[in-house]
Amino acid sequence: MQRSSVRPSPVFLALLALTVGGALMTLLESETALRAGVFLLVLGGWAVSLCLHEFGHAIVAFRGGDREVYFKGYLTLDPRKYADPVLSLVLPLLFLAIGGIPLPGGAVWINHNALRSRAVDSRVSLAGPFMNLVLGILLAVSVAVFQPAFGLAAGLSFLALLQLAAFVLNMLPVPGLDGWGAIEPYLSYPARSFGAKARPWAPLILFAALIGIPGVSEVFWDVVVALYGGVGGEAELAGFGQLLFFFWQ
Repeated sequence: MQRSSVRPSPVFLALLALTVGGALMTLLESETALRAGVFLLVLGGWAVSLCLHEFGHAIVAFRGGDREVYFKGYLTLDPRKYADPVLSLVLPLLFLAIGGIPLPGGAVWINHNALRSRAVDSRVSLAGPFMNLVLGILLAVSVAVFQPAFGLAAGLSFLALLQLAAFVLNMLPVPGLDGWGAIEPYLSYPARSFGAKARPWAPLILFAALIGIPGVSEVFWDVVVALYGGVGGEAELAGFGQLLFFFWQ
């Protein structure tokens, strides 16, 4: 039996280096460097988290019986191996840069028939959002504990808020999102058939509602901010990080 082997790819390491470089730029005594640094830190960090989100799905699927994820290269943290790199990496980064929406990517194909049980199938779906939750908590706690310089703290805080937003969004029981995938193994055949038909367009309706309907957006972000505060995050710092990230507004 082939054992799993996690090998960070050059692309993933480049994204990590971009994130670190942005963090270092926030420490320079220049407003331009501060804004550019926060932008690169958040954008690079978001790209890294997208890779880790998909890796979460893949590693749990591998341990649950799906050996194809190894041979497809999903355990290398290489976004070039994803089923659709544009939808999985480029489009989420674009949505983030334009409107701050933590659009999830649909990157790894799982052979659900190879998984050992419905419980494993459910855990595969939950593994991706769990990565975002863990990253969000770690970032928020690191800012609270180490109290870095203002620019770095603001960038990390906004990135933490985005991770928790991605967690909340992905956990919604909407076809095409991980929340639906977590309950799908336990649904009736008609419900699963409906989900399969709705999967291509249901997330688009949700994102349109988040962008175009103020009440929906407010409720969503109220939940995210409450969760962020519950794990020790400072909303004011995240707000400054958001302002610095959208430097052109």
